[in-house]
Amino acid sequence: MSKMNYQYTADFAREMDEKDPLASFRDRFLFPKVNGKDAIYFCGNSLGLQPKSAKDYIAKELSNWSEMAVDGHFQGEDAWMYARLKSKPALSDIVGAHEHEVVAMNNLSVNLHLLMVSFYKPTKKRFKIIVEGGAFPSDQYMLETQVKFHGLDPEEAIIELIPREGEHTLRTEDILAEIRKQGDSLAMVNMAGLQYYTGQVFDMKTITAAAHEVGAYAGFDLAHAVGNAPLSLHDWDVDFATWCSYKYMNSGPGNVSGVFIHERFADRPDMNRFAGWWGHDQEQRFKMEKGFVPMHGADGWQLSNSDIIGLAVHQASLDIFQEAGIKNLRQKSEHLTGYLAYLIEEINGKSGVLEIITPKNPAERGCQLSLHIHRGGKAVFDEWYKHGVVGDWRNPNVIRLAPTPLYNSFLDVFRFAQILEQSLKKFA
Repeated sequence: MSKMNYQYTADFAREMDEKDPLASFRDRFLFPKVNGKDAIYFCGNSLGLQPKSAKDYIAKELSNWSEMAVDGHFQGEDAWMYARLKSKPALSDIVGAHEHEVVAMNNLSVNLHLLMVSFYKPTKKRFKIIVEGGAFPSDQYMLETQVKFHGLDPEEAIIELIPREGEHTLRTEDILAEIRKQGDSLAMVNMAGLQYYTGQVFDMKTITAAAHEVGAYAGFDLAHAVGNAPLSLHDWDVDFATWCSYKYMNSGPGNVSGVFIHERFADRPDMNRFAGWWGHDQEQRFKMEKGFVPMHGADGWQLSNSDIIGLAVHQASLDIFQEAGIKNLRQKSEHLTGYLAYLIEEINGKSGVLEIITPKNPAERGCQLSLHIHRGGKAVFDEWYKHGVVGDWRNPNVIRLAPTPLYNSFLDVFRFAQILEQSLKKFA
């Protein structure tokens, strides 16, 4: 990223917006209101905004359903039997994969469990899992119950990595050291790609290589990374990954998840998996015979037929991603988040009210900045909300803000800075 000389002025913010080649995409989304005014919406890390086109995409599928009913599975340009295929080009671009390595299916926690069936096969000697300390609750509960399912003790099998004393984020060198220390007792590294609380992006390529060196698998929960941080899952040699689509992917609350499974596993009918009809060989599926024969690639991990309405909303957002370009979005994101960080540091100064705990290096973060609130607690968050700032409070004392390049502007960031400056006078 080229160095930017940021300025705390409305003129600078407006100039940046005028020069922004992605500025027009803001008008493709619907903004909520706070106290009757459009919100400063910095919460795409929790739920992305609704594309205005989502209604049309849904309406098209409702029309197909009304006009064709069951025949919609096989007739028309959007036959439902092949609905999964439409999202593959965009998903493969966003996560850095081949199309046969990705598929949209199920929900995130369901996919985490299904992938563990295939990739966590503990033995008496090799049974340990490395995860970052303070992982998102779904990941914690999933790992705990998977380990128990195999008759193992989570306290012994799950190794949680904690930052060094006085630090908020993990050092890559410490992650690698723990992988090497566990050696042939390690079955899997199963971490977030981007840590939800701190906003740290982990070095997935290096972590994967280290896991493979000791004979372990490497998989990642990309809920906060997909559509946000640069990903090259195939080239990084990652074994598996999964994500949700309702945060930076703007596909609606609770909408469909996606999985990546490296092509080395594309034709492995011998692998453990919980099978379903929709993962069975497409050419043989309607023979309705016993004996599961998985489809090629990630498609072979599907269970049920596709959620057509959910995929329609998902596609509305994916089409926007394709038009904007993931590399263009990343470039804007680095400048937008850099501007937010600059203004926070300028305004906060030595007040001691808050501290950015997300890494300063743009390569180690996405859109999100996590602010450790040292004085005022949740009252600081509530004060910002009164003035229209929609962020995300996380106990015990962190506010997460995520200026999202598809629909946030530099003027949004400037307006937030003015609110921040006023609030610090109250809590300093």
